[in-house]
Amino acid sequence: MKKVVFIVLAVLFLGVGIVAWMVIGPGTGFKEKKETLYIRTNAATKEAVLDSLVAHNIVKNQGVFNLLADRMDYWTTIKPGKYEIKKGSSVLNIIRMLRNGQQTPVNLVITKLRTKEDLARLVGSKFEFDSAAMMNYIQADLVNKGKADTNTALAFVLPDTYTFFWNTTPEKVFKKLSDETDKFWTAERKQKAESKGLTQVQAYTLASIVEEETNAQAEKGNIASVYLNRIKIGMPLQADPTVKFALKDFSLRRIYEKHTQAESPFNTYRNRGLPPGPICTPSKKTIDAVLNAPTTNYIYFVASPQFNGTHEFSTTYAEHMQKAKAYQQALNQRGI
Repeated sequence: MKKVVFIVLAVLFLGVGIVAWMVIGPGTGFKEKKETLYIRTNAATKEAVLDSLVAHNIVKNQGVFNLLADRMDYWTTIKPGKYEIKKGSSVLNIIRMLRNGQQTPVNLVITKLRTKEDLARLVGSKFEFDSAAMMNYIQADLVNKGKADTNTALAFVLPDTYTFFWNTTPEKVFKKLSDETDKFWTAERKQKAESKGLTQVQAYTLASIVEEETNAQAEKGNIASVYLNRIKIGMPLQADPTVKFALKDFSLRRIYEKHTQAESPFNTYRNRGLPPGPICTPSKKTIDAVLNAPTTNYIYFVASPQFNGTHEFSTTYAEHMQKAKAYQQALNQRGI
């Protein structure tokens, strides 16, 4: 009799041990170091979660997951989001993560974007919503709220790294970008812009042109001074990057007269003053270079014939034409 009891207890302990191991031991089924489970806002149901677990082989034993999820009351508290699950995680820990909504953060890295469509495509690839939803927000909701128009939307976006959750809405994404931009525009920066006769958006727009003109930080202030001087004397900016933007052809390496005839409010050969909005998202350093631009007499500049990324500046048209001729000859020699 004792032997039978012993065997029964041994079997029971073994069963309990197996169940415990299935709950707290490694419970993932995938081979990679990690797998991502996406729970969409409009599909936060038991069936959808179980289907995703199976489709991505996230758990080895769906029955154990389902049973434990029932006991932990998970199915009534499903939270949408992006969840990164490491190989070897236990079923218990996976369910705790999901029940507590411990999402994996999404890093949105913004560098230089040229159009609002670029912004929409970028964020649409990072979040639950798609690029169309972002474009709709920019072109409709944002405008209706009076924050910006479709030309100035990018003026509220600064290159940087921003952290969100995957199921953040377009409105909340843009609000965070805009809030960070508002923080950047301190009273001191606003005063510097005003002293140059520029609004915040105009300073950003001018910085976007400078950003497209050069990568040489040391000369960005001088380039800004050229455009500021042209604005003062009523001379068209004649900025080649605005022509590329007007044509939506950023591959152009040489601007001809036929290009400068493009009919667009962004073409600063045909229109005086600044374009109606930025032509890219300039760096914070470039914006500061504009705000701290030195007072110069420069009216013209042309790329250096040395092709070293710098420019040569002139105060008279005659001087400029000599330097421009040297650059054109260098272009011809290189077959550009």
